Parts: sequence; C-alpha cells; structure tokens
Amino acid sequence: MLNIAVFVSGNGSNLKSIFQSTSKEKVRICAVVSDKKDCGGIQFALVNHIPVFLVRAKQESNFFSYEQIVEEFKKIPIDLIVLAGFLKKIPDCLVDAFENKIVNIHPALLPSFGGKGMYGINVHRAVYESSVKVSGVSIHFVDKIYDHGRIIAQRSVDISKLNSAEEIAEHVLRIEHELLPFVVEKFADNKIVIKNNRVEIAD
Repeated sequence: MLNIAVFVSGNGSNLKSIFQSTSKEKVRICAVVSDKKDCGGIQFALVNHIPVFLVRAKQESNFFSYEQIVEEFKKIPIDLIVLAGFLKKIPDCLVDAFENKIVNIHPALLPSFGGKGMYGINVHRAVYESSVKVSGVSIHFVDKIYDHGRIIAQRSVDISKLNSAEEIAEHVLRIEHELLPFVVEKFADNKIVIKNNRVEIAD
C-alpha cells in the first residue's frame, strides 16, 4: 500500500482523479494539504473523510508550519507527496525530508513554460501566445528549483486548431486526469526507477 499526501490550492480536480481512478488496494490518500482553508480540494477531502492539514510558512492558528508537516508525515508515514495544483513553492525542509518522494504535475511540456509564476492559466496563455502547436502535461520530481526536477512522465496534445488559452487548458486538464493516477499507481507498483540519472517507468 502506498500512503500519499496530496497538496492542493484550488478545486482539487487532480485530487479527485487520483481518488477515483487509482486502486484502493494499492493507493491510500492519507492527507490533503492546502494553504487555503476554503478551497474545493479541502471540501472534497472533508466529505470523503480524508485528514486535512492547513499549512503556512510560519505557524499560525489552525495552520501547521512545514516543519510540523514533516513530523506529522513521518508519523503516518507518508510514502509519496503529490503536488496537484499547489501554488506555493515547497520549502527546502520538506524537499530534504522527502528526497525523490515529492512529485508535481505541470500543465505544459517542461522544460518549456516552467518556472516562477508559471501555473494555471498563466502557463496556457504563454503557450498560446508563443504559437507552439503542441502542449501537454509533465509530471516531475520536485527539487529546490521551480519546475526543475527529473521528468517522470509526459503526454502531449495537439493544440494547433485551438483558439484560446482557455481551450488549451481544457484539453490539457483531460490529460492531467489520465496521467497523474497512472503515475501514482506506478509508484505503488515500484515501477518508477532512476537509472543513469534518468527516470524510467518499468512495464
């Protein structure tokens, strides 16, 4: 059984895709973490009886610090952290404690259209305005630099006939909902391997 924590900042559609599309015998969502107490992802977690942690860089009333989150995750214990639309940069203390155990989904084909400020519709606007003909989804390990860690999986989509950033977002989101549960299950099956500084997904 793979115990995962999912970090969200918005409506939690990728959280829902993991919950609905991964095997309950292989994957257990043990925690949902957010910097926003009223976001849709938190509401989904509460309805489905998943423990919720609110996090801030510094401890505040009803919020955990990241250092406290590390300690809580070690108690559970958490095997994999999944960033599914979490808009804050993960601090070094969490990266150090969970090296090669934090993954992020990014709505473009890295290393293009990544970095600080490149999230959500900002990414799709940049893609649209660049006039590239293909976009897609990247899932990568998280290190201490924005959108920099080793890429685990990517999937592309033809956007040559789409007419807006919003249309691109819609098409890319469909792929996100397919690829993220797939990768999480591959972690559960111990099929994600780092070899010669590259990430491979075993059959």
